[in-house]
Amino acid sequence: MAGHSKWKNIRLHKGKADIERGKVFGKLSRELTIAAKAGGGIADSNPRLRFAIEQARSNSMPADNIKRAIQKGTGELESENFEEITYEGYGPGGIAVLVMSATDNKNRTVADLRHLFAKNGGNLGESGSVAWQFERKGIILLSGGEEDAVTDAALEVGAEDVSFDGVIEITTAPEDLARVRDELQERGLQIESAELQMVPQTLISLEGETARKMMKLIDVLEDYDDVQSVAANFDIEGDLDS
Repeated sequence: MAGHSKWKNIRLHKGKADIERGKVFGKLSRELTIAAKAGGGIADSNPRLRFAIEQARSNSMPADNIKRAIQKGTGELESENFEEITYEGYGPGGIAVLVMSATDNKNRTVADLRHLFAKNGGNLGESGSVAWQFERKGIILLSGGEEDAVTDAALEVGAEDVSFDGVIEITTAPEDLARVRDELQERGLQIESAELQMVPQTLISLEGETARKMMKLIDVLEDYDDVQSVAANFDIEGDLDS
């Protein structure tokens, strides 16, 4: 999730334990394969692949698994023919939802996603129905740092925005992500993650049962094997346990 929101903080604190390691590795393998297929198997000349490798390593994915996934992308090993497709829909409360998938059977994927949306208070939309509400941005999360120092450093290296809403989040233009991340590291800042995300231009506040239903929809979508990531334009108001 992206955006300056309580919901994002909830997602970050849920941690990696919510998803089976096998599912995590499966999604990471697909991203490695797709990145290598799109831009070649050399990380130094393929920023997307470099980020995918870093993410795989941060999730303790074995080096042999990483190597095999890259070789599938370069054609050195046989692989399924994954296709990247972004699906659009609406969640409870009319929330816009983008679902980024990597699938070898788009008929299966669209049918399954339609079912997941309908079962959880939403509906799958047409292409172009909600994508205009999102922008692709580079998102860098920091492990810590003093607010003034982080802000000064981020703006000096060309970041677009800095947020301290529970976590330290730096926003960049997509093409600046790798450079800004590297320059922040050179200045001694501890990078927790750096990736491209679809960021909502505005957030809609949800509370109570509607918020709980929206969280459930995001969870089931993210848990589906063909889904790589999900973005939605909502925030959470109040205490969901009340």
